[in-house]
Amino acid sequence: MPIVTIQQGPRQVEQKRELVERITAAFVETLECPAESVLVWIQEYPAENWAKAGKLTADR
Repeated sequence: MPIVTIQQGPRQVEQKRELVERITAAFVETLECPAESVLVWIQEYPAENWAKAGKLTADR
């Protein structure tokens, strides 16, 4: 059973729907596994909870 974890900033639900559909399709096509076996976890982090190059994303 493939498990995919996506860590990202908040996105709209429509974007997440499309993303998980495409990721699932890629696994089905590449690994020839049933779509029902593909798990996708989305972990969203607000801008004040992550940083790049020593600066919070919220401060950019």
